[in-house]
Amino acid sequence: MSAPIPLTLVNDPPLDRWARALTDLRISVVDRCNFRCPYCLPEDQYPEHHAFLDRQARLSFEEIERLARVFASLGVRKIRLTGGEPLLRRELPLLVSWLARIPGIADLALTTNGTLLPRFAAELREAGLGRITLSLDSLDPTIYRQLSGHRGDIGEALAAIAAAEANGFGALKINTVVMRDINDAGVLDLVAHFRGTPHVLRFIEYMDVGTLNGWQRERVVPTAELVARIDARWPVLPVARSARQDVAERYRFVDGGGEIGFISSVSAPFCGDCTRARLSADGKLYTCLFASDGYDLRALLRDGASDATIAGAIADHWRLREDRYSEHRAELRAAGSDARIEMFAIGG
Repeated sequence: MSAPIPLTLVNDPPLDRWARALTDLRISVVDRCNFRCPYCLPEDQYPEHHAFLDRQARLSFEEIERLARVFASLGVRKIRLTGGEPLLRRELPLLVSWLARIPGIADLALTTNGTLLPRFAAELREAGLGRITLSLDSLDPTIYRQLSGHRGDIGEALAAIAAAEANGFGALKINTVVMRDINDAGVLDLVAHFRGTPHVLRFIEYMDVGTLNGWQRERVVPTAELVARIDARWPVLPVARSARQDVAERYRFVDGGGEIGFISSVSAPFCGDCTRARLSADGKLYTCLFASDGYDLRALLRDGASDATIAGAIADHWRLREDRYSEHRAELRAAGSDARIEMFAIGG
């Protein structure tokens, strides 16, 4: 690990052109994944022996930790580790332990499909990981396997949840991407399974992330429709967001059965409140999930730039940011603006 540098918040934390601060950073530690989910990494485009980034192309743990400290100096307070599947990155708990010690980082989380979680849950907890989000698109074994590109087993997913619980990760977020006529019929089964637990289900509208997932608007199940379906079975009431930049619309069950959330990037875009930056495994900074290109921070690192120089470059890039893709989806797609980074490269 690099020698710790003092966290000195810059005098003028950067705001983008819509006055949005930089407070959240999603770090993709690896672009590989052991699943081939059709909405992210479809098998026909990324077969078994696809050549993903090699070790030299990826940021090292030392480089990730150094950049995370620089981002913290610019106001980042939340870090989420993503992929690909982040647990495929060897010795990930070591990186977690480094990031957990960065002054100013108040929330350190991980998004995973869970298949490797039983092996690493204890180490991750000991290293300082605060929260886990687990992807779970169906409880039906056949549909779950289909939506993992025929690589996932629902028993392994449930074992991952049990391992997280056993190691002190009390309230998981369970993310479900909902697609009409594929897995939307299982929404109530998921709700029934997780009601009464501390875990929070979050239903995500199927998004046109990247260019290879065959997105069709008619496959989107709008949040309002899902809320109505659930409310008819178990009445719910809306809950205020805990922070303006939170992406999920929250609801609680009237009978005290817990909480559910909805991420409505298609039917109710929330770009105006987005404070997230994304760092790809090869060191590029992306200011939007739907971005077409990124700013190369790896080059600065490997060319010997100082922390101050890197911080200035990040701040300058953020100040130019005006991304509002979801709010202008129809116009941008009609204009043929389809060049976007694939989701597996920068996380969800």
